[in-house]
Amino acid sequence: MKGEKILAKIILYNVDTQALEIFHLNESATMPYVYGRTMTVGEFRGSSRSTVLWSTTAAMEAWNATRRSYGAPIPFRYAFKRIWEGGHGRQSQHYAGVSFDVGQALTQQERNRIYNTARNLDVWSYVEPISMTPTWVHFDKRQGPPACRAGYPTLHMGSRGVYVLVLQDALNALGYNTYTLDGAFGNNTRNALISFQRNNNLRADGIAGCNTWTRLVDEAVGIGRTPTVIDP
Repeated sequence: MKGEKILAKIILYNVDTQALEIFHLNESATMPYVYGRTMTVGEFRGSSRSTVLWSTTAAMEAWNATRRSYGAPIPFRYAFKRIWEGGHGRQSQHYAGVSFDVGQALTQQERNRIYNTARNLDVWSYVEPISMTPTWVHFDKRQGPPACRAGYPTLHMGSRGVYVLVLQDALNALGYNTYTLDGAFGNNTRNALISFQRNNNLRADGIAGCNTWTRLVDEAVGIGRTPTVIDP
């Protein structure tokens, strides 16, 4: 809308082109790649106070398929959070912007229908058993084999995407400056990671594997906004 203040920078990782696409949108705008007006920027943001949000085209397309098949509004309360804001598990896909907790305001019958829709479509990487989330439905579009038994994938020089954004965000929050928050694993991110590894008695190889991710998220999740957080 003309004259409406731009409030959010959206970084969307295109899984087909491997490009990191940038959008500047107000809170009432529809999220990029989302069908109709089934998810606004403000809805995706939820309670996050960040001025930059991120996700993937694959997550948006999975949402589109689910919403079309369900055929009715799917209210959701939790989608995006930055790792230092916390509120979720240690290697939560919410910090990567590819996870949705939905249906909190609906009846159990409606939640069951959303769950069955998401599971039967086979467009999500993970749909949590409804017995584990009795008052909501959780699904996410995680990518890549995890470095540990579950969680985030191994990252190294040349990696791109939302997990690099999580890595950069955590390092910056802890005072290891990557100088940017762009989702591209370059020399500055590698140098910051090596410094973190050395200071934590980890193998200083500049690769974010299982041990590095475990230590990093233990320190970064929920610590709150620090002076070194990058928030463009």
